[in-house]
Amino acid sequence: MISCIVIDDDRHTTKVFSELLELMGLKVIGNGFSGIEAVCLYRQYRPNVIFIDIMMPKTDGLYAIQKIKKFDPEAKIVAVTADLTLETHAQLKKMNITAVICKPFSQHEIKQVLLEQYQINTL
Repeated sequence: MISCIVIDDDRHTTKVFSELLELMGLKVIGNGFSGIEAVCLYRQYRPNVIFIDIMMPKTDGLYAIQKIKKFDPEAKIVAVTADLTLETHAQLKKMNITAVICKPFSQHEIKQVLLEQYQINTL
């Protein structure tokens, strides 16, 4: 079973996204609400994949991705973001993340990433 953590500063989004992932057969082993929490949770649990928002107050997703990739260059990270600027996409590509899911997200997008990256065909 694939383990994951979900990071978003909006607690409702984190809850809904986590519930969708669990319905799709993933095991959500942690939720966080800032970039710092993302780094701490990754180091603590070493999940198979991280789903992380980019725009968050205090410490954002870019901060977390940079720290996590420095700690584990092979970390699988999926950005879940409404920030569709070319600058952000260029930064994410440079950081070698696994995939990007655009907000508002759909079950179809999540399923597509899981199928492409993990060969998981969800319901």
